Amino acid sequence: MADDSTAPASAGAEALRPAKSVVSAFFDFFGLKTIQLNNDLGALAIFFFRSFFMIFRIKAIPEILQQIYFIGARSVQIVVLVGFFTGMVLGLQLYHVLVKFGSVGVLGTAISLTLIREMGPVLAAIMITARAGSAMTAEIGIQRISEQIDALTTMRIDPLGFLISPRIAAAIISFPILTAFFDLIGIIGAWVSACLLLGVNSGSYFYRVVASTQMEDIRGGFIKAIVFGLLIVTICCFQGFFTHMRTDSYGAKSVSLSTTSAVVISCVMILISDYVVTSFLL
Repeated sequence: MADDSTAPASAGAEALRPAKSVVSAFFDFFGLKTIQLNNDLGALAIFFFRSFFMIFRIKAIPEILQQIYFIGARSVQIVVLVGFFTGMVLGLQLYHVLVKFGSVGVLGTAISLTLIREMGPVLAAIMITARAGSAMTAEIGIQRISEQIDALTTMRIDPLGFLISPRIAAAIISFPILTAFFDLIGIIGAWVSACLLLGVNSGSYFYRVVASTQMEDIRGGFIKAIVFGLLIVTICCFQGFFTHMRTDSYGAKSVSLSTTSAVVISCVMILISDYVVTSFLL
């Protein structure tokens, strides 16, 4: 028969133990989240650098070209469509603002600088995330849960060099080109809205566009596009590659949650990095 004499003593010890305060619980929670964030950022950095340095291989060129087609060429339609209507809305809104101050002549300047410096890189990156980034996460996640990535490791093929590196190289090439398409089509869309529909002089509009656009503005937009491309591809591939390590789900549901997380985190990081890069460029 077990001795129950120690039960009252242990109960008394629990009663004498001080309760955890609200402040202590607060710091415990955010301390744990900070440690988890630090671990995730470290893993993401190692993931990126290992993949990036495997780009420079001759045998990766065919896969890079295939990814350029997937990320770049197949995203042209959505980028052009969004760019055109973004330009039309900008032309309409800025016209009604500038006409109040008698400054319609500077409409071309406002349109070109707004698109080239900010809206072009940001909106193009978000559109590519929605189309190509989500597909990359789902594809790599399915390969992970179906053990195809494990099979690559078994065949002594580095999964990072085979799956991730070509996508990073394709992003470096595709994102600036798609951003340039977005800027150009946006300027044309604003011309349609302001000049053809609202009667602004076309010569004055395009003169302002050309005269106000400097090489520094274009270079800054391309730098943002490259930064966004690296962030998007790294985050989306990272989420898919480690989808089997999620603690909130498994199997097909883990792929869907990883895809959702990849798109959300990528969009948030686009906005955060946009501010950071802009602060260095100005």
